[in-house]
Amino acid sequence: MRKDELSEFENAYTESIKEPEKFWFTAAQEIDWFKTPTKTLDISAAPHGHWFVDGELNTCFNALDRHINAGRGENAALIYDSPVTSTLKTFSFRELRDQVALCAGGLTELGVGRGDRVIIYMPMIPETIIAMLACARIGAIHGVVFGGFASAELAVRIDDARPKAIISASCGIEVNKVIPYMPLLNDAIKIANHKPSNVIVVQRSELESTLKKGRDLDWNDVLDNATPAECVPLKSTDPLYILYTSGTTGLPKGVVRDNGGHAVALNYSMKAIYNVEAGDVYWAASDVGWVVGHSYIVYGPLLRGCTTVLYEGKPVGTPDAGAFWRVISDHKVKSFFTAPTAFRAIKKEDPDASFVKKYDLSHFELLFLAGERTDPDTLEWAQEKLQRPVIDHWWQTETGWSIAANCAGYGLRPIKPGSPTLPAPGWHIDVLDEKSKPLPNGEVGALCGKLPMPPGSMLTLWEAPERFIESYFAEFPGYYKTADAGYLDDEGYVFVMSRTDDIINVAGHRLSTGGMEEVLSSHIDVAECAVIGVSDSLKGQVPVGLLVLKLGVERKNSEIIEECIQLVRKKIGPVASFKKAAIVSSLPKTRSGKILRGTMQKIADNEDYKIPATIEDASVLGKIDLAFQGVGLSNSRG
Repeated sequence: MRKDELSEFENAYTESIKEPEKFWFTAAQEIDWFKTPTKTLDISAAPHGHWFVDGELNTCFNALDRHINAGRGENAALIYDSPVTSTLKTFSFRELRDQVALCAGGLTELGVGRGDRVIIYMPMIPETIIAMLACARIGAIHGVVFGGFASAELAVRIDDARPKAIISASCGIEVNKVIPYMPLLNDAIKIANHKPSNVIVVQRSELESTLKKGRDLDWNDVLDNATPAECVPLKSTDPLYILYTSGTTGLPKGVVRDNGGHAVALNYSMKAIYNVEAGDVYWAASDVGWVVGHSYIVYGPLLRGCTTVLYEGKPVGTPDAGAFWRVISDHKVKSFFTAPTAFRAIKKEDPDASFVKKYDLSHFELLFLAGERTDPDTLEWAQEKLQRPVIDHWWQTETGWSIAANCAGYGLRPIKPGSPTLPAPGWHIDVLDEKSKPLPNGEVGALCGKLPMPPGSMLTLWEAPERFIESYFAEFPGYYKTADAGYLDDEGYVFVMSRTDDIINVAGHRLSTGGMEEVLSSHIDVAECAVIGVSDSLKGQVPVGLLVLKLGVERKNSEIIEECIQLVRKKIGPVASFKKAAIVSSLPKTRSGKILRGTMQKIADNEDYKIPATIEDASVLGKIDLAFQGVGLSNSRG
């Protein structure tokens, strides 16, 4: 097939791999630069390369000011929709820019400047986005920490980042529960060795906090007395933010994102992947404490000139399982992005999707899922009930945007359940064995990205260059280690099966727990599930399943478990040695929806474990322990 006969996507992808400098220089023309870069890629910046190294820009300028300069100042930039406080507020680009400029001016007057760090410990309110963009405006490096994070974990981040200031709020709101933030923050500052000069507090009407004299400032007072700040020109490789992700050593890793490559990649991704343009309404139902919130609640949509939705609520319970459809209908959302776990929660509460019929979804075109594996059953349920393309895509905190995706902006490829489709432009993916040799199609191994990494990927780890190399580049020379396991099929589709840690060895056979979860999820009564490998004296490891049933299931648990065991035996074979499963009311998850498989494995193997700071409900762990005892695990604390 000649080049002119290839599809638009194939042409773009081929150029991004064979001529990456040409491809990304073209993408960089859509960004406003104070100093246009003359060098696209510096591969001497080992091991992964730096992008647009001699360029200067400002991310906040590109997210707000340039749209105002282009005559779109009165267009909606941000819709704040909070069912937990019954609040709805829309900010135009001009209104948002003016608030950001005041906040930036207030920070400047407190002595915060280029390169200084600011920790943002906030709920899902507009001030959180304003604070992030204000830091970007003056070249301060923000570090957003999920609101309500435990004091000890917050203290670790304070000591690592050494912020000059912290921006927080008096409380967060979880459905019918108010969570005071200041006691947690005060304890964290007390524990930490580093002490910030100032704490700026947004006082919410649901709970006002007592401010500490000499340290704490009221948000409104800071902005009321501030002079608006202009955008500061920054080098492309100057850090924009630090985002902490869990590390295997127990110490969090501070992923550093640059300004230039990040702006170019996210602006590009909005059209290429999500098929939205300036003026379209885009919604990512996540939290600004996670990478999805950074990339696709704040920076990506605003860089593209879209209207972004900031939602302070849940997929169910605020007030019901129709919450997402209400938001999509009310705000005419075109492209929607959330986690598979949110859809599993909706499917459990409303398996027939009766709420979908109550809302006008005529503007809604595409649903994107990411955050953890999208099991085929959830994907097919969503496609059937919504009658829209449901697109799985794969990416990580470290990459900042998609490694593999069905790029809707180039025209959708056929959807294969269980696959996030093809590598995204800029990503050459190989499946490697333990000796770094590529494996044939269909064989499961370590999914790795050939260097250089595309723009938007992490710059480094904050003040940990050796750990950066060791964590991501040492094991597979010439590649970025994703730490995910999977395979490529004969058409190049990527299948992400599990974390490499979740590949279990059953009597010498390497098996993916993700593959077993895929089978279990297909059972008609199962809403969601998890499979972990448990130590076994004979076989090394054996899989154990935990099943959460859909609401209204009245059959005997023993019957469902037996059917699930036979289903795995039929689809994967006796080699899986899948003989034990338990039904539980819920699975332990982080607040971002990831199932804590590693913690459950430690419980099953009677190993000591630390309750993760990100866990949504720690009481679930005790129930999981009882479930393991119920299936007769010899290792369990019975």
